[in-house]
Amino acid sequence: MILRPTLRPVVAALLLALPLAACSTESEMRAVDPAAPGEPSATTPSADAPTPVPDGEVQTSGLVTVLDPGTGPQLCLGAVAESYPPQCGGPAVAGFDWGEVGAEEAGGVTWGQYALTGTFDGTTFTVTDAVPAALYDPMAEPETGGLEPACDDAAATDPARATPEDMDATLAAASALPTYATAWLTRGTISVAVTGDAEAAEAELRQTWGGPLCVTTVEKTDADLNTINQELQTALGEQLLTSGSSAPDSLDAEVVFDDGSIQRWVDATYGEGLVRVSSSLDPVEG
Repeated sequence: MILRPTLRPVVAALLLALPLAACSTESEMRAVDPAAPGEPSATTPSADAPTPVPDGEVQTSGLVTVLDPGTGPQLCLGAVAESYPPQCGGPAVAGFDWGEVGAEEAGGVTWGQYALTGTFDGTTFTVTDAVPAALYDPMAEPETGGLEPACDDAAATDPARATPEDMDATLAAASALPTYATAWLTRGTISVAVTGDAEAAEAELRQTWGGPLCVTTVEKTDADLNTINQELQTALGEQLLTSGSSAPDSLDAEVVFDDGSIQRWVDATYGEGLVRVSSSLDPVEG
């Protein structure tokens, strides 16, 4: 579906479940083509998005990169370019002492990964505690896998027509359906989501695919989600760190900080449950 916005082509060589889209970087977000001229927007934001600022101490939700390119340390809450040295940017960091926490240096850049606690005024994160990655002990979290098939009873009708070439042809045929929303693979099963008649879509796809197939109905197409995603980027601006779709009829948006007001705003604007907001900074309890 979307990579912070667009569904990438699925190749037959992939055998494991594929996400509909991956989180996109800031450059990918802004490289998405806008809706075609004359095409109505799926939804237009009805009001300015809130810009909450925490009124107490907050902590990062896990390890984050702190990087100083020579102009002062910055808190990288979004994407970090996998170069050497790495590249990223974010709010300014105050009260941070590299000598106490340890860091790497190369090419005039100093950086490291830390779990931070402090205060955030909307532009500057003032550190009160920093735990280096080597000393960080995160709670065990369950592993998350890819999407499961869209149905529980996917069966092959003609195993002889389930070759990689057949899969490619079927995915191409799916994307050409007028009601196409998205598609994904799970251990050799093709799942296709459409906004219209699922039975008619399945009959069309069975002309090229004899392997396991699931066709399901959703409300939003890939184009719909892409349009909403672009609107979020405009409305939330620098508050938005990453956004994209990993499941049908949904978008995930990570923001710098949300006290619940951004989630309420997207629910009111786009419908409850369509956009799931997560916060990179969490209030310190107690």
